[in-house]
Amino acid sequence: MNRGISYEAEDLVPIVAELAKRYTSGESSSITYEAAGRLMEAVLYCIREFEKGEAFSLTTGKKLPAGKCYERGLELVEKKVQDALKLYNRMMLYFSSYGNRCLQDTVGKGMPEFFKWYDYRLNPQDTLLTLDYPILMDLSADTGIDRIYGYLLCISLEQKFLRKFHRDFVREALAEYDSRYQWMIDNLCEVVLFKVIRYIVLDKNLTEPDFSPEELSRLQKIIREKSLEELREKLKEAVDDLVDDYFEEDENLKTYLYAAIQNISVRMKGMEDGTMKEG
Repeated sequence: MNRGISYEAEDLVPIVAELAKRYTSGESSSITYEAAGRLMEAVLYCIREFEKGEAFSLTTGKKLPAGKCYERGLELVEKKVQDALKLYNRMMLYFSSYGNRCLQDTVGKGMPEFFKWYDYRLNPQDTLLTLDYPILMDLSADTGIDRIYGYLLCISLEQKFLRKFHRDFVREALAEYDSRYQWMIDNLCEVVLFKVIRYIVLDKNLTEPDFSPEELSRLQKIIREKSLEELREKLKEAVDDLVDDYFEEDENLKTYLYAAIQNISVRMKGMEDGTMKEG
């Protein structure tokens, strides 16, 4: 358990027994060992949810009865489901996959199925979706609504970032990266940031035409003169400037974009000798 709190099995069995009644719709008191294991994990998931929340800190570490801890955690899980659905519905008002099937299938088609079938009481630990579209943050340690909510927060930040640019600019950046970008399974935000960050490094206005041979040569010179670590720092400063100037110093977005800097810096170092195409 988080923060050192744990319960004995006998503390949790009565909670599982109540869930088992709901699981069988009250028609049987007997369930399989596998089903009992899933219900026990459901109980532990809710208890962990409570331990992670602000309400737990207000108890000053006092160990609550297992049933009370479970009930409070279950309420938090239910609220997170509601918050995630609200976030999703708001985001879908302006959502665009820019023609990318993976993003469209994962968010546009998959998420409604999650909210349709997710059982926060009997199986809160089940993520249900494979979440094929890759985001920049590693959420592999999370499951259930924790992972879905975190994933939607990331997608919301990506949509905010992409929406700032003209659709043609986004599509051109994607096409430069992969002519079949509609079918690629790569992060769109990182691809577009790679192009945007080159504009910033060259102090070039985003409304200007694409890079000239002279500008690409100047960019390669800048890259050659810096070590990988120095380049990462320069790109981090570029992200800071971008977010401060165009996104009202959104620290959440800034932190999210930082996660792409390592890959982008390595990719830019690959342009040193000019053998790598600009996109």
